[in-house]
Amino acid sequence: MAHPIALAPMGGSAGGALAAAVSRGGGLGLLGAGSGDREWLARELPILAAGTGNPWGVGLLTWAIDIATVERVLDCNPRAVMLSFGDPSPFAERVRQAGAALIIQVTDLEEARRAVDLGADVIVAQGTESGGHGARNGRSTLPFVPVVVDLAAPVPVLAAGGIADGRGVAAALALGAAGALVGTRFQATAEALVDPSIATAIVAGRGQDTERSRVLDIARGSRWPAKYTARTLGHPYLDRWRGREAELAADHEARQAYQDDVARGEVPPLPVWAGEAVDLITDLPAAADLVATLAAQAEDALNRAGRR
Repeated sequence: MAHPIALAPMGGSAGGALAAAVSRGGGLGLLGAGSGDREWLARELPILAAGTGNPWGVGLLTWAIDIATVERVLDCNPRAVMLSFGDPSPFAERVRQAGAALIIQVTDLEEARRAVDLGADVIVAQGTESGGHGARNGRSTLPFVPVVVDLAAPVPVLAAGGIADGRGVAAALALGAAGALVGTRFQATAEALVDPSIATAIVAGRGQDTERSRVLDIARGSRWPAKYTARTLGHPYLDRWRGREAELAADHEARQAYQDDVARGEVPPLPVWAGEAVDLITDLPAAADLVATLAAQAEDALNRAGRR
């Protein structure tokens, strides 16, 4: 990596073209493989491998995979495998045996201690400002990252959550992190594997419009563990069911109504995952150019801080 910037392996949207572009730009591109769907991997992995000669990796949802999924990914020779959300213990040693760097994302100190014990090569400390899924009762990035840095030393830590420009990258470095894992900002790029309406919503979005909730996971019939809520932009079903999650979960007709509304185009087919720093996103650049921009902004910010 020429720059201390990694792509968050956002399920579905961090496809092969986006991960390749980030690696080409000098960051670390991480494919958002989610549960390791065979057809999706068969389509996106060749795009990634052909798109860059630089190191790249694959991110997996720990709660949604088995060892066979990990083996399929390792057969493609990634330089790194990132495990997020759940117990990485059944998979950690296999990743290390394959010679891939083991990256473990953590959302609290218990998970951080486990990651150290498992021999993680890199730990991602995710603050609650992050878009998409994260800890229901997580801690903010600013206080959480340095605690994990101290706990994990000398293991390098990447900061995640609410980082959408170079000033955020500089802040991560000032907190003692080795770099930043960036998600929402990369959804609004030319190569992101998202519907154009999602990229447009992110550019127009405001941080105060984001909300962390389980409502949309319940309405969608998602199997995400209750420990991890999702931060999204506003949605009609959030307004309708806020604070009534148990009622929604027990109401089959309401969940069917959600599917019917999606089919009629009355609500978007997917929530718009977005972090609190969404205000800082105002354009749709090429991802490799964005890496360079973030790095230059970070250097600028650190130089300014040094002069002060």
